[in-house]
Amino acid sequence: MENDLCSMQARELDQFICDHLFPDTTFLTEVRADVDSISAFLKERCFQGAAHPVRISRVVMGGSYGEHTALKGKSEAKLVVFFNNLTSFEEQLKRRGEFVEEIRKHLCQLQDEKPFKVKFEVQSSEEPNSRSLIFKLSSPERQQEVEFDVQPAYDALYELRNNKYAEPQFYNKIYTQLIHECTTLEKDGEFSICFTDLHQNFMRYRAPKLWNLIRLVKHWYQLCKEKLREPLPPQYALELLTVYVWEHSNKHQEKVTTAKNFRTFLELVAYYKNLRIYWTWYYDFRHQEVSAYLCRQLKKARPLILDPADPTRNVAGSDLQAWDLLAKEAQTWMQSSCFRNCDMSFVPTWDLSLPTVFSGSQTVMDREERKLDFHLSTRWEVLSNSG
Repeated sequence: MENDLCSMQARELDQFICDHLFPDTTFLTEVRADVDSISAFLKERCFQGAAHPVRISRVVMGGSYGEHTALKGKSEAKLVVFFNNLTSFEEQLKRRGEFVEEIRKHLCQLQDEKPFKVKFEVQSSEEPNSRSLIFKLSSPERQQEVEFDVQPAYDALYELRNNKYAEPQFYNKIYTQLIHECTTLEKDGEFSICFTDLHQNFMRYRAPKLWNLIRLVKHWYQLCKEKLREPLPPQYALELLTVYVWEHSNKHQEKVTTAKNFRTFLELVAYYKNLRIYWTWYYDFRHQEVSAYLCRQLKKARPLILDPADPTRNVAGSDLQAWDLLAKEAQTWMQSSCFRNCDMSFVPTWDLSLPTVFSGSQTVMDREERKLDFHLSTRWEVLSNSG
């Protein structure tokens, strides 16, 4: 499908997404129904009769199927199994193996007991006592498949999850605990799965055109993986770059096009060494301990793309060779026919630089102290090489 995408003109991209990237709606409906059945079964069976008080509080479908960005063909998702009566993130870490085995046991029972709308397979682990658990839901006749990574999690947001519009200060207690435990355990980003609700809320009320743009980016990422067959940057980092491009494009009065947004995304990938992006939806600089931690995070090496729900997680990762590989591919793609107008000129990219470029001698804290008078939902910084 790479040739199809490369050879079309810019104005045809939206139709390409609709024709080739949308998943089968019947399959989606059946997957959601089967996941509901799996969730109810796990809540009913796991740890019932156990002496300890830990039980499943809820099960949430995360990833593309929870964020409206599933692709046609093969997709990946998460099934997050939240446990109550845990007291810390560390306890989740220590008991992960126990939780995975309990869930695995009951999923294997379910596989034999209950008929499903689509094909249900629990993947056997190649390693004994494996801490990972995968199952698949598929429909061979529709050529659709979704692979679920089952993740047990501490229900850190138990008291707040029903308040979708809570201000950042309501989360300060949780983020303070998270920062303390991640720092002590040296496990930055380890517990982002606990904030799946916030990841979903971050995407839930976005425009469908953004979801479609993310589908296009994920399709491009799959093409790159198939071609390069080398480790690449995390897909979620690219999804967040897409969100940033979309947010910026909507600040302009001129018509927003998929081609312009996609080409701007590729430009960001090409210049990944300048990336320092974060959101202040759930955490910000108004709490002393969280602010101090954020300032330390934002001084770290680029690329830096902070998880909007977890300030301890740089979703860009640390594999610069992977970014360099993808950056070269992005530069090549920027010259594709799909970015040409009818007159054969190239679709321009958005200017994403801020009016002020901060020198390396100015700290992030200096900047934030100047900006406390108003609130921005997204930050984008280009710092000099001395920074």
